[in-house]
Amino acid sequence: MDELKHIIAKNITALRRNVGLTQLELAEKLNYSDKAVSKWERAESVPDVSVLKAIADLFSVTVDYLITDNGDVIPEPASTAKKNKRRAKIDTAHALFICMSVFLVWLVGTVAFVLLDIIHGKVGNNWLAFIYCVPASFIVWLVFNCVWFKGKLNFLLVSALMWTVLASLHITLIVCGYNFWLLYILGIPCQAVILAWAALEWKLKKDKGVTDEAPLEIEVVQ
Repeated sequence: MDELKHIIAKNITALRRNVGLTQLELAEKLNYSDKAVSKWERAESVPDVSVLKAIADLFSVTVDYLITDNGDVIPEPASTAKKNKRRAKIDTAHALFICMSVFLVWLVGTVAFVLLDIIHGKVGNNWLAFIYCVPASFIVWLVFNCVWFKGKLNFLLVSALMWTVLASLHITLIVCGYNFWLLYILGIPCQAVILAWAALEWKLKKDKGVTDEAPLEIEVVQ
């Protein structure tokens, strides 16, 4: 079993380095902690079968390759590089789409500003349309980030959305003659909940990297 651990450790390390990934980057792709990857590569533990399959798919090799002593022979990573390149193009397209969507929010805000000016015949408080474009932009960004990207940025986006909504309401109340700054106190417990949510999410991922590592039991036939 110890020999198998060292074989798997050697193969994972070689494959990771061959495509230029760090332990942290590999861990993120597998939704594990970098501590777990480090333990695998030091032969202190063995990934379970499902993780071995995920690693094999990631590097375009077979599970048999991972548990076999292959010497210094490393498979051609062309397919993996091709997948990564395609993924990068898709991520870029998604990022551009988000930028266009945010731009559309501000375009709608500008149209609203102009229409209100035409209807009222004066600028007045029409500029509030631009104030509300800020939280609206964060809503759009948050939605598409949840759909296409990893959730790490969501905590920041939710925080920004909350504070910009409160700021927009405060500015609106000031325009109406009420300086209700106590609105921001509401943001304190909300921010605490967001931070607790982020901490819990981080802890669950960290625990997954440590507790989900069931040893791969292989019966060796003599």
